[in-house]
Amino acid sequence: MTDRVHDVIGIGVGPFNLGLAALLDGADADLDVRFLEQEPEFNWHEGMLVEETTMEVPFLADLVTMADPSNPHSYLNYLQAEDRLYEFYFYEEFFIPRREYNEYCRWVADRLPSLEFDSRVTDVRVEDDLFVVEAVDPTTGERERYAAEDVVMGIGTQRHVPEQFEDSLGRDVFHSASYLHNRERCLDADSVTIVGSGQSAAEVFRDLLERQRENEFSLDWITRSRGFFQMADAKLGHMVYTPDYTEYFYDLDQERKDELLDGQDLLYKGIDETTSARIYDALYERSVGDGDPDVGMLAATEVTDIGTVDVGTDRSGTDYYQLICDHWQEEERFLHESEVVVLATGYARTEPPFLAPLEDRIRRDGQGRLAITKDFRLETDLPGEIFVQNAELHTHGINAPDLGLGPYRNATIVNQLAGEDVYDASRADTFQTFAVDDFVAERGARRIPESRPRLRGDD
Repeated sequence: MTDRVHDVIGIGVGPFNLGLAALLDGADADLDVRFLEQEPEFNWHEGMLVEETTMEVPFLADLVTMADPSNPHSYLNYLQAEDRLYEFYFYEEFFIPRREYNEYCRWVADRLPSLEFDSRVTDVRVEDDLFVVEAVDPTTGERERYAAEDVVMGIGTQRHVPEQFEDSLGRDVFHSASYLHNRERCLDADSVTIVGSGQSAAEVFRDLLERQRENEFSLDWITRSRGFFQMADAKLGHMVYTPDYTEYFYDLDQERKDELLDGQDLLYKGIDETTSARIYDALYERSVGDGDPDVGMLAATEVTDIGTVDVGTDRSGTDYYQLICDHWQEEERFLHESEVVVLATGYARTEPPFLAPLEDRIRRDGQGRLAITKDFRLETDLPGEIFVQNAELHTHGINAPDLGLGPYRNATIVNQLAGEDVYDASRADTFQTFAVDDFVAERGARRIPESRPRLRGDD
């Protein structure tokens, strides 16, 4: 370890920590920062950059604009630098291609000297009232130690594969996160089954459906969800995706937060309108003239296990997989066979092992979850601060993973690191009010005492 002490070490370089690095780069603050990432370069969900898929948030939800519209690392500045501004102007779309979002992020990453790739963090501990971060180069094995006053964790989520499927993973059974790397295998198969729900499952299904005629395979989609539902997507409903709602949610008691989260899945886990429409329209077009699209779709069905089928003489030595399925509404079980299985089983937040040395100094709630302050710090008795990115769903609500709220969270973190208000991280103006106190103050309403008088119509 060198004698150099950084003001902050960022662990992980996904969109959120990349956005933090971009805001710090443009901030009028004298901070020494370093961001460590285990991958050799920036790529965002590389295996799901399917052609003709778009972002689910507007282009303004880039790395910096919602906190600093004049920042040189904005998406519009990227377009200008790449001579694409007029091309985008005539594109006339609010939602940009996902592949271009990745290209934009890579452009920003190339401009930031604070990023260090091929650096996997293995350990974080405290020595002499400083955080000491140990990292290793995954390729060479070379190790390095860094010292810092504070740490920001932005390691993101990991692909989730149910334990009972892990033994089946391989060439023919894989997570949707690696779909593009395995698409040719799907197109060569006699049958493909997608297991799961949500946007990733829908995008894989849509892509395969549009290639099915040319490649002649049967296609099935099985989900344990109650249906193939569209994400809640309306302008009035979008007002929850604001700092106002984040602060309102944080101030609720934890039991109420957990109840709300249980009922908010379709606010961020459903299928977007465009993908849903393209799937249905393709199926409808295929059905013209008694056509058979050779597609199966079944909801309310959980795949409980996957096993290999004994190969019959009529299958030319091809392995098939047997899916044990449980239709939980009808309480019926059945077997389904498929040559290839795509597991669109989502992503999970896992706590990194490098925090283990600090475990006894990190506070948790009654369910063992990280205790997190309103301004995105872990509650600890450590000498410095550990800030978190997208680890606060249980405390801050559905906006934790939202790209459009990343700049707000990062502005809040930058201000704390700098010890002053470098960016305006105050609550945004929205037409909707969430807290009673705000409504009473703004609209001249009056609170009713707990022992309120009887009103006309009371029973």
